[in-house]
Amino acid sequence: MADTQVDESAQDAKQAAKAERKAAKLAKQIRSFSQAHGGAEGQLAYIGQMGTRIVLVGEDGGWGDLVAPSHAVAVSAAEKSGITLHESFDGDFAAKVRTGPYEWTRMAGIQVGGPSDR
Repeated sequence: MADTQVDESAQDAKQAAKAERKAAKLAKQIRSFSQAHGGAEGQLAYIGQMGTRIVLVGEDGGWGDLVAPSHAVAVSAAEKSGITLHESFDGDFAAKVRTGPYEWTRMAGIQVGGPSDR
């Protein structure tokens, strides 16, 4: 029984270290995005078993996203990067997003003459 506890605690330590490395990597990517866009804010969205989506909106209206393997890793990455997190993606925060022709054609698809994927 003692061997099982040692194995489990060693495995937990490995998983915690892996999560910490992933959070640090995501934080570096968030900081890079923020620097490229004059600052950034974010919102976390749970996407099921895949993890948590980190939606980023730059001060210049540019946007992007990253996926963290868990909500805890996403929160840790956001905290490490120093961005402001919003509870939801609406109102003033959503109004900051600036989309270009590419996004409009991809979102509209064939309905209004966007590119067809055939």
